[in-house]
Amino acid sequence: MRAARLIKMVLLLQSRPSMTAAELARELEVSERTVTRDAQALSEAGVPVYADRGRAGGYRLVGGYRTRLTGLHRSEAEALFLSGVPGALREMGLEDAASAARLKVSAALLPSLRDASRTAAQRFHLDAPNWFREPRTPRLLPAVADAVWDDRRITARYRRGEDEVVRELEPYGLVLKAGVWYLCARVAGGASFRVYRIDRFTSVEAGAERFAREEDFDLPAFWEERAEQFARSLLRADVLVRLSPAGVRRLPYAMDPLPAREALGTAGEPDGDGWVTVTLAVESEDVAHTQLAALGPEVEVLAPGTLRARFAADARRLAALYGM
Repeated sequence: MRAARLIKMVLLLQSRPSMTAAELARELEVSERTVTRDAQALSEAGVPVYADRGRAGGYRLVGGYRTRLTGLHRSEAEALFLSGVPGALREMGLEDAASAARLKVSAALLPSLRDASRTAAQRFHLDAPNWFREPRTPRLLPAVADAVWDDRRITARYRRGEDEVVRELEPYGLVLKAGVWYLCARVAGGASFRVYRIDRFTSVEAGAERFAREEDFDLPAFWEERAEQFARSLLRADVLVRLSPAGVRRLPYAMDPLPAREALGTAGEPDGDGWVTVTLAVESEDVAHTQLAALGPEVEVLAPGTLRARFAADARRLAALYGM
């Protein structure tokens, strides 16, 4: 424990010109008295820690005691600090490891690049969860993450509808999508990969056996393909609509972008009023009613007749409500 703290203290002093005892105590989560003792221990071990006295004083390293990463441009150093997503790392139980890694990199960078972590953080932040949704970290996520990093098979029990199913899985990768964690895995002994929502796991037990990972498995490509397949699998009905120019612009924001993009891509020429007729793939008539209602008078449903009748009834209710 103390050895790790001493190393962290050296790295902190390498990354900054000097630090007060109070600053070091706060970073190391110890008392200022402990900082003094640690500084003395480092000095006795040959690490040139020097204490400046007075109000502007503090601890610093002398004699150029540091290692450096050479060959990095500023853009490369800043990109390096963008590679970690703090919230996701914290949920997987890797926050301490990531913090230590960033500190080591900062300490080894050239002085002119020391502010790379700050400038990157000022220019980019990833907020993964959806709006109006309270993010919840799955209780078993750290255990699953450990198995993913270590290529260890897991025995997972998960909810599937009203039942619970037990599977032996080879966990290949984790995906955080709109605040929801997914595991991309292969059933032990199987050939195909599947996707599991981790918040549906009720128990996870990692075994001692490691699996042989397919070297050509591409997690981003696999996820992109599965996500598109899933989106298409939900589209089980078609509706025929007319859209005003404003409706064309607003359609991708009112419904799923994939069917909206495909429908508009096959639209014919606008009529004399600038309206276009398109066929939309939708999940169901109920979902289409909810999504298209957001377009108001910028859309006219032509078919099916049952959906058109629902919009006509909505129009009559609105007219009555507003006394028209």
